[in-house]
Amino acid sequence: MHVLVTGGAGFLGSHLCDALLHRGDSVVCVDNLCTGSAANIQHLAGNPNFEFLQCDICQPFSPGKVDFIFHLASPASPFDYLRLGVETLDVGSVGTRNVLELAQQYNAGYLVTSTSECYGDPSVHPQPESYWGNVNPIGPRSVYDESKRFTEALTMAYHRYRGVDTHIVRIFNTYGPRLKPDDGRVISTFVRQALAGEPLTIFGDGSQTRSFCYVSDQVNGILKLAASGEHMPVNIGNDGEFTMLECAQLVLELTGANSRLVFQPLPQDDPRQRRPDLTRAHTLLHWAPTVDLREGLTRTIAHFSRTSPVLEKITSERPTFLPV
Repeated sequence: MHVLVTGGAGFLGSHLCDALLHRGDSVVCVDNLCTGSAANIQHLAGNPNFEFLQCDICQPFSPGKVDFIFHLASPASPFDYLRLGVETLDVGSVGTRNVLELAQQYNAGYLVTSTSECYGDPSVHPQPESYWGNVNPIGPRSVYDESKRFTEALTMAYHRYRGVDTHIVRIFNTYGPRLKPDDGRVISTFVRQALAGEPLTIFGDGSQTRSFCYVSDQVNGILKLAASGEHMPVNIGNDGEFTMLECAQLVLELTGANSRLVFQPLPQDDPRQRRPDLTRAHTLLHWAPTVDLREGLTRTIAHFSRTSPVLEKITSERPTFLPV
């Protein structure tokens, strides 16, 4: 197929581009490099089946006829969406509509990456797709949470009213190589701090939980959903659930660091627990994650270690992270 990937120079988007090219597709990668990085796709520069367009999807753009669209464009890390609040809302609304118009114009399949943040600070655990969530619509995190919730609504509207073949994946805390060391996500921050010999920052008492999905599992689930006939949202993640303390201790064990733990107050609206109910993924897609946290962290730490010069450029004045 001839495939368009928006946000293709981002962490997850670049891995998806790799997988699509590997299976024989030709790929048009669109990214404004607002939060993505040209370094993530540099290795694809000589591939005749890969094309990069630097443009903003919130403006009309023309990638040419495509058979399928993977819409990943959006700030996703807390540092990014908190400094780019309006832009995050724009890409979830105006940008999403522009991409859906292309899907309708070319009769192309369409998949959008939504998020477990749609569940907010959940009162149902684990979170099934039928749960409508507990989101503060005016809190600091709302620029991301509500952007994705609106993206889902707009996607379903184009499916119901205009017949677009749409798919919605709700992803849970993806991690792996190409995470930015200073992006504010839990894994990247813990690994960066441990490798730099800095204290690991724990918000609250560390009992809040997350479920971490290695990037290769996430991409595999996305591709399975794109090939299915399912139009309603599907959770793709790893249902192994870890407290922040457990995650920090595992990072320390695997890096051999002697860093101490420091505790700070929980940010506003920080979810106390997060774990996907994967029943629909198992039943509809016959998909399950295969990489556990220990193995995934080992691979991620190895990548961070190879890019150690990047770590040296990160100043201690920058805030640590907001847990997501």
